[in-house]
Amino acid sequence: MLLRTPRDTLLQPLSAAAGMVEKRQTKPILGCFLIEKSGPTLTITATDLEAQIRVTQPLGELPTDNGDGALAVPAKKLLDILKSLPDGSTVELRHEGDQLRVTSGRSRFTLHTLPASDFPTLQPPTTGQQLTLPQRVLRRVIALTAFAMAQQDVRYYLNGLLFHQVAEKLHVVATDGHRLAHVQTAMQEQGQAREAILPRKTVLELERLLTDSDQPVILTIADRQVVIQSGALELTSKIIEGKFPDYTRVIPSAHPVRIVFDRLELLRALQRVAVLAEDKLRPIRCQFEPGLVRISGHNTEKEEAVEEIEIHYEGASFEVGFNVTYLIDVLTALANDVIHLQLKDSMAAALITTPDDPHFHYVVMPMRL
Repeated sequence: MLLRTPRDTLLQPLSAAAGMVEKRQTKPILGCFLIEKSGPTLTITATDLEAQIRVTQPLGELPTDNGDGALAVPAKKLLDILKSLPDGSTVELRHEGDQLRVTSGRSRFTLHTLPASDFPTLQPPTTGQQLTLPQRVLRRVIALTAFAMAQQDVRYYLNGLLFHQVAEKLHVVATDGHRLAHVQTAMQEQGQAREAILPRKTVLELERLLTDSDQPVILTIADRQVVIQSGALELTSKIIEGKFPDYTRVIPSAHPVRIVFDRLELLRALQRVAVLAEDKLRPIRCQFEPGLVRISGHNTEKEEAVEEIEIHYEGASFEVGFNVTYLIDVLTALANDVIHLQLKDSMAAALITTPDDPHFHYVVMPMRL
């Protein structure tokens, strides 16, 4: 195989696929890119056996030889080499035997390769229920929910993001058992009710790859896999098997106390208090009074931070405790100027909503102080 191309033409698809390369390299082949050249088209594939990214890239206007072929090459080494080359440079890849020679100007590198036939690939399902969303919409619903996914929870179905289609509506939900983020968006297609839990790594890779464009994204949900296609990108992932909790029962519907905050003002106050909050559980105390909330945090070294914010509240005084990280996460994900905190008492789950988006809900459990 022989390939001559501008550096960026090669670097772009490699960078897109890099996030799926197995970092721990339980098998050497999983630390590789599969590079396939067929005529004027280059295909880059990376996998960790649970998910796979495949990117198709036209080779541009520079002439290329007709030497088609395929090889598996160490991903990090090739990516680091290309990143270190000057902008606008031309790269030549020449594959002979078990070696790949990379040449650019006076720079020459030789990399060891593995047979392309040894590279494991996931075969996308040929049938399944399809959903279509603009990239910006899918990126937004993931950004508003993904931070609430669990990490390495023994309840494996919490280590992912639920996509639940009901008629012409798509519900996207994440929870770690202490908080829950839910957002609903309208769909172009009206399909039968269907659920799929996408693994955490797949969700984070998808969030990284999506842009704020109107380019359509097609999600094909099969029994055990989901395929996400947009332009030259194809992401195939296994689905987490298991029953996701009934999120509709968790979202409170009749909390009597509604407190209005300026989102950025509250976020900055919480970030300052968090500096001195205890490292492990990150507790803070919120003391509500008419027109005012006093937020405080302390640690085992008897250090303390206190912030006071003016609020729209005229009820009786009370206090409630929260994990400050859970509040910072949601306020960072939102872009609204105003948020509503709805409460029942110091023991009931709190609900955060926004007046601009009635289809977003964030439920967070209080802490005992």
